[in-house]
Amino acid sequence: MKLTKHVLLFLAPTLIISCQPQEPWDSLFNGRNLEGWNQLGGVAEYSVSDGAIVGTTVAGTPNSFLTTDKNYGDFILEYEVQLSAETNSGVQVRSNSFPEYQNGRVHGYQVEIDPSDRAWTGGIYDEARRGWLYPLTDNPSAQSAYKHLEWNKFRVEAIGDTIKTWVNGIPAAHVVDDRTKEGFIGLQVHSIGNDPEHEGITIKWRNIRIITDNPRKYAKASSAPVKNNYNTLTFSQSDWGWELLYDGSTMDKWRSARSDKFPYSEKGIGWDVEDGEVMIHESGGAESADAGDIVTRELYSDFELWVDFKITPGANSGIKYFVDADLNKGEGSSIGLEYQVLDDERHPDAKLGAKEGSRTLASLYDLIKAENKHPNPIGEWNHAKIISKGDHVEHWLNGRKVLEYDRNTPEFQQLVDESKYKVWPGFGTWKEGNILLQDHGNEVSYRNIFIREL
Repeated sequence: MKLTKHVLLFLAPTLIISCQPQEPWDSLFNGRNLEGWNQLGGVAEYSVSDGAIVGTTVAGTPNSFLTTDKNYGDFILEYEVQLSAETNSGVQVRSNSFPEYQNGRVHGYQVEIDPSDRAWTGGIYDEARRGWLYPLTDNPSAQSAYKHLEWNKFRVEAIGDTIKTWVNGIPAAHVVDDRTKEGFIGLQVHSIGNDPEHEGITIKWRNIRIITDNPRKYAKASSAPVKNNYNTLTFSQSDWGWELLYDGSTMDKWRSARSDKFPYSEKGIGWDVEDGEVMIHESGGAESADAGDIVTRELYSDFELWVDFKITPGANSGIKYFVDADLNKGEGSSIGLEYQVLDDERHPDAKLGAKEGSRTLASLYDLIKAENKHPNPIGEWNHAKIISKGDHVEHWLNGRKVLEYDRNTPEFQQLVDESKYKVWPGFGTWKEGNILLQDHGNEVSYRNIFIREL
């Protein structure tokens, strides 16, 4: 009886452990070939050897990426990496390649592999976009986690607007950012320029696996300092000359289009600036009839402007540029070129306009219809980008170019002559102007407003 009792005591913990739920890992690499992967960018060599994917540096080619055929949104990713010598590399997550974006250049979040003295392995870089989101300057314990020339284990959790990384079990990065919701995973072989001495360096990846079934259930806590990326410039953007037009709390760089003051909300009417958002309250849907439009205090000519916006059902608003705030002294909005912000399904303006579809979301209002749109649902944030260089202008929505045109051309003037703007001499051709956020009487919110003069 004693023997039986002891046997049961030893068996009981085993039975309890076996009842724990298994983590639902799926392998991204079959260990034999590159089935399920596709190469983008440069022509570095990728092969399979001893159960690992091997990337080999090649001179005279840009960054190369071996990318998954599938896109992934929320997930937990684990993989192991070994470098044969000192070279920069990384793993792309939630990344994309679009023909209209720098001729198909791979862009998106990258988990860094950095064996240099800087030691930012596990940090998060925004490849071909905003640069460093999370260098390891504030996490020195993570800088010693990477073991050069050895196999290193990485863990990446991308859930909602949060990305966390670990290197060999050490928490490395923890960034809050929602620029991209989903995309492929890519293994980078970094460009070595034309340096023949760095040819033939290998980067090996193995045990690449992912959880996509309820990843939040298996997420881990991280002690890495949190970097909230809303209404702030990235580490690199500060060096590149970007300027914040809204810091999450004040509107010092803005004023009313009709006065020198900012029209802060009073009794629920006007513009509220709180919780990291700039919101215009609902007031019945009339154009600039209540609090009115707001404009930047500065004038801009050649620029790249980024603005996040979130609309409510049936809402109408707009982001205007090359605005002459002194031109229209009567009713309605100030005059300028407009990136339309609209609920296309519910607002009647979507079916109006001088050209069919020219008043829909992201269009050049009343002039050119936006195409190739991939909007997020009503109530979620969308990302607008406007680039103006000389006479050439582009509208982008959620990372995709939706239209482009040239000002000061006969074709542009014909569009103006056929639109509601024909009554304003010189419309759209002014050398510089304000940036404007429109009060069209509906509730719309803005954030992450920053600009770079070109």
